[in-house]
Parts: sequence; C-alpha cells; structure tokens
Amino acid sequence: MTAGPSAVEVRSSEIDGQGVFAKRAFRSGEAILEIDDSRVVDDLHPLTADDLARHCDYLAGAKVVLMPSPERHINHSCDPNTFVRTVAGIRLVTALREIAAHEEITYDYCINGSGDTVWACRCGAFRCRHEIHSDFFHLPVELQREYLPLLDTWFREERAAEVARLQNL
Repeated sequence: MTAGPSAVEVRSSEIDGQGVFAKRAFRSGEAILEIDDSRVVDDLHPLTADDLARHCDYLAGAKVVLMPSPERHINHSCDPNTFVRTVAGIRLVTALREIAAHEEITYDYCINGSGDTVWACRCGAFRCRHEIHSDFFHLPVELQREYLPLLDTWFREERAAEVARLQNL
C-alpha cells in the first residue's frame, strides 16, 4: 500500500521548476506513490498539444508512458532519496532512506535508464555529476555498483549481459 498523492504536494523547486515534496515523514523502504502508467504513448496514441509540461518515462519492451501529476514533477538528483521499483505490476516510488516532512522527493533518472540523452544537472547535491547521460551504464562504475540493488526486474532482464558484467567486476 502506498502513501498516495495526498501525502505529497507539488510546489516550486530549487532544483528545477516544480517539484514533489513530502507532506509528512517517510520511512526507508516505504512506498510513497504509485506511478500511473495508463497513458501509453505510441503511434495510435501520440502526444498532443494538450500534453503540456510532458514528462515521459521509458519502460520494458520500449513502452513509453506519459506521466501525470504529481509523479511527472519528481526531479532528478545525483543523491536521490527514492527509487522506482515494480511490485505486482505497479511501479512504486519508494523511499531509499528516511525522508523528512517538507523535503523534496527526488530520484536519479539514470536508474533503469537507457538512451543517449545528455543534460546539465542542477540538483545541487554534494555528489552532483553536473552532466547527466540517460543510460545507466554510462554512470561511473562505482555508482552502477551502488545502484545495482535498485534496478527494476525488467531492466535487469533487458540488459542482462551488461548487468552480469557489472556483477563480475
């Protein structure tokens, strides 16, 4: 069971635009939000002009979904306090550590990430990488190893050879 949207609020973020903030404290391992993956983006259901402030997520089997609020406002951080894990077919934003009330909820967009998108990071974390490459396997190897337990099952399966190489280092 998740805390749900009523346990968070969307407001201005120092990281970037809008962010998602905890309305109460969360324990490490607690599910904060269920991610709504119902809006699939494909040839039959393309993005429209109404999809303002769009934020897509890329999933197993090249599935693309348009994330609604509040989850579309979760900002990237190089020192995240959550990660996303699929449980019984539902993607959950889960606390990686204790999260204080009013703290911004963040995750590292590179966990379970693929592709060649590169952007400047403004997260402000002590361990900020400053430039982010969307693909998990472009992270520094020590960070890949730290994040290895956080990888979703579908990502481990689709990138099995690379995960195996990492585990054998």
